[in-house]
Amino acid sequence: QVQLVESGGGLVQAGGSLRLSCAASGRTFSRLTMAWFRQAPGKERELVAATVWTGGNTYYADSVKGRFTTSRDNPGKTVYLQMNNLKPEDTALYLCAAGLSTAPTAPYDYWGQGTQVTVSS
Repeated sequence: QVQLVESGGGLVQAGGSLRLSCAASGRTFSRLTMAWFRQAPGKERELVAATVWTGGNTYYADSVKGRFTTSRDNPGKTVYLQMNNLKPEDTALYLCAAGLSTAPTAPYDYWGQGTQVTVSS
């Protein structure tokens, strides 16, 4: 089992920045692919970024490339999402997920409760 707890969300003006954190406990963190998803009202859940545990490969959705960066601290069992130049369309509930697959787009096995990000125009 893996428990995930997100933090760092909030209200920010367009053009601003936020850093989300996801603290994990339970399974060996270094062997988990970690991802950030987001879900806005009325929209499907979207994979935003992922970091694969083998080789450190990262994945980003086209909509966030160049603005968002994901990183992980294996000893600290934490994954981060640095979000810069935020836009109103980035407003969503951001969820942390963990999976055993090495494919960033494969289904994930564990989920956090999410942290709300709201970007005002």
